[in-house]
Formats: sequence, structure tokens, C-alpha cells
Amino acid sequence: MKSQMFRSISKKEALLWCALIALLFAGIGCNGGSASMPTPGTGTVMVSISDPPSCMPPNGSFTHVFVTVRSVQAHIDPHADDNSSGWQELAPQLASQPMQIDLFSTPQTNCVLAQLGSASLPVGSYQQIRLLLVSNSPAAGAATPASNACAGNGFNCVVLKDNSVHELQLSSQANTGLKIPPGQIVGGPIQVAAGQSVDLNIDFNACASIVLEGNGSYRLKPTLTAGQVSANNSGIGGQAVDSLTKAPIAGKVLVAIERTDSTGVDRIVMQMAADANGNFRFCPLPTGTFDIVIDAVNSNNVPYNATVVLNVPNGTNLSTIPLIAETGATAPAVLQGFVTAASVTSAVAALQTVSPGGSAAARQITIPLQSIQAIGATPSVDSTESLSVEANTNCPAGSPLNTNCAQYTLVVPASNPNVGVFSSSAVSYTVPASGDVLFTVDARAFVPMSGGTADCTPPEMIAAKDTTGQPLRVTPATTTNVARIDFSGCS
Repeated sequence: MKSQMFRSISKKEALLWCALIALLFAGIGCNGGSASMPTPGTGTVMVSISDPPSCMPPNGSFTHVFVTVRSVQAHIDPHADDNSSGWQELAPQLASQPMQIDLFSTPQTNCVLAQLGSASLPVGSYQQIRLLLVSNSPAAGAATPASNACAGNGFNCVVLKDNSVHELQLSSQANTGLKIPPGQIVGGPIQVAAGQSVDLNIDFNACASIVLEGNGSYRLKPTLTAGQVSANNSGIGGQAVDSLTKAPIAGKVLVAIERTDSTGVDRIVMQMAADANGNFRFCPLPTGTFDIVIDAVNSNNVPYNATVVLNVPNGTNLSTIPLIAETGATAPAVLQGFVTAASVTSAVAALQTVSPGGSAAARQITIPLQSIQAIGATPSVDSTESLSVEANTNCPAGSPLNTNCAQYTLVVPASNPNVGVFSSSAVSYTVPASGDVLFTVDARAFVPMSGGTADCTPPEMIAAKDTTGQPLRVTPATTTNVARIDFSGCS
């Protein structure tokens, strides 16, 4: 009898629980809370934005750079274009509340300038990211930020050292987005797994993204990278000092964080200027190891050897890093040459080969490009990192018929690198190699404002010889003419 009563009560209780559960889910459906609950086959992506302010005064003319973000989207297809379906929104909160961000503000925690938002995404491997900005002249009724630091100069602007505010002109980015293609996603595609959370950081290199045009206006031509960052966001930091005095270097100290690409070349992921005390810090960063490359030119134009620390894991404080002044040098070396093509935009880089020692293979690193200050009779010289080949005036002798050309200038150390390999105990440095100081100039054709998408095949050309056919060697305070780089045959 007791057994029969127990079974009867259990059945009633089961019916009651079913009713309660049904009411609970009905309530959730009514108040809209179900949108925040995880569903099978989705993961959560949280998006932040950062920027190492490498062109802040005294290293540039900007005190603030404001951009206003209205959307962040991702796509699984690496070949998806602006109008493809399937773009997934990562920060839906921005649609009604766009966020204006000062790329030169000092992050208070974890090196993140701002948290843009979060969303649930279908499981997958996301190959492209894009940011959409609020137009400087938005349509009537379009969402805009609650406050606008640009004050009558659109919603994207720069503030100069004299406190003047200038509109930062956009091209098509407000509608089609600032692209971060597969090659600009550090560590590979963003992997979204079921029930898991992913921290995605977008690094907005403002210094390399702003162009002063001939009419005095400023235009945004974005240089962006993205990557899944580690939970601690600790990054990599250190202090660059003179190897003899152990004091900070009075001058311009450039620090690049690099990773090896599919061609075996170390490419710059981020670059910044060290502060007046030689300190630098890159964060947040993806998990894994990186190579640090530092060069400097002091206030008297004396160059320093590029100093390289290989295989540095995320989360490392490198402490002091010694840079070696080039004895007897009065200025850095200069590489100068031409790129010819029917019409192309090209990024130009200077590469040096380093050897980690032991059984490790030699590798090519990208040297941060410097400048020469005007001192007395010495004229100033700036480096050219990006150039448009679209005019046929002043082309060098021997250029292909019916092609355009553009000249570039690269200011580089006139010495071989000082190379260290990271270990948990200490970084040990090898003595810089003596003899010839050799370079390779690397040019890559890309679609403007695409984040680095290749413009033609083959997309990369190199020059390892000078115009006389000899190896491309440099000496201090001297210009070496580089053999012409020709993209005229690319398709």
C-alpha cells in the first residue's frame, strides 16, 4: 500500500514540476532573457580594442585620435567580400550606442582601451574581422555617441599638439568596414567552440593609419590586426638602454614585436616608440612566443645596432635590453630605390638575417624604420613604408615601357644585429657579426584600406642587390641605391 501511494505521489509531483518548468520558460520568452542564454552550437566572443600609441608626442604631431565604432563583424569565409551574406555581429550593443574611442588615451587596466561588446556566435573558424565606423555626416536618425569630442569636425578626428581639431576623413570604410583579413589575424583564425568564451582584441595602429594629404586634410587608411588574447593580458615589456652607460637613450627608440610568416620572414605585428625612459609594453597579446626587434637613433643622429630577442613568450618582462651604439657613425644608413608597376600600392620593408646560434636556422627579421634629424647642414630624412605607384614621372632609366614608378627611402642601422635568445634564466646575446652589413628590401603589393589583402600575383618582390649588381651592403651616413623592384608583370 505504501509503495502504491509513493508511486501516485511521484506522478503528481512530476506533473507539477513539468508545469512549473513550462511557466518558467514561458516567462523567459516573454521578457527577452533567452537571448543571453547559451544555445547548442554557439560560443561567446568578447571584443576589446587597443593601440600602442607610437606617434604620440614627442614622436608625432597628434595628442588625440578619436574614432567612433558602430559595429564589429566576423566571417568564416576568408574570401567573403563587403556584400557577402554571413557576416556575424560581435558587438550588437554598438548599433544603438556607438562608442567613440580615443586611440591615444592611456589604458587603465590590462592595456585595453575599451571593451566594445560581446555576442553569441555559431561555432566555427572565423577568418575575417571588420570594424564599421559612424560616418562623419551620418544620415538623419542614425545612432551617434552621447558625447562627441570632435565637436563640429565629424565623429572621427585628430587633435594636434596645438589643440586644433581636424576631421579624420573616411573613404568607404563607414559603409564597408575596416578590414582585418586572414593575414592580419595574429595566431590564425578565431576559433569559436560550443559553450566556450573567446577574448578577441583588435589592435588599431593609429600611427600607421593616418595620412596627411596634400591639401592639409587627414585621411584614415587603416592598419589593423586582431587576435585571440590570453586571459591574463599580461603582454611583453622591457626597457631599452645604452649598453655602455646603462642609461636610457636620448632619441628615438623603436620597438617591434614580430612573428614568422609562411615565407619564413619575421613580420611586424605591432610597433611602438619607447617612452623617455626606454620603457615599452605590448599588450594584450595572443598566447605563444614572439621576437622583439629594437633599434634607435640618438639626438645626435648616432645609430644603434638593431637588437633582437628571439622566442619571447607572452607574459614576459625582459627587464633591461642593451643597445650598442655604432662607434664612429655620424648617421644611420639609407636605402633608396624605385618600385615600378602598372598601378599598385606597395609596403616596403628592410630585412636583415640573424642567426640564433646552435642548430637553429637563420631567419630574416624586419627592421623598424628610423629617420634622420636635421642638425646643422645635415638634412632630415624620413622613411617610406607605403607608396602608391601611379605616376610615370621621374622613372629611372631602364624602367619597363608604359609603367609607373615611385621612389622609397628606408633609414636603417649601418651595423649587424645584436642577437639574444630568451631563456627562463637570462637572455644571452651574441656579439654582432663583423664584416659587410647586408640588407634585403622586401616589397608587398596590397589593396589600399584592406588591411593588407594582396593586390596581385606574385604579391611580393625582393631586392638583395644594388644598382651595380653587388650585394646590398650599407655604410653609415651613406645612401645605397637599390636595384629596381618591378611589379609590372604581376596579374
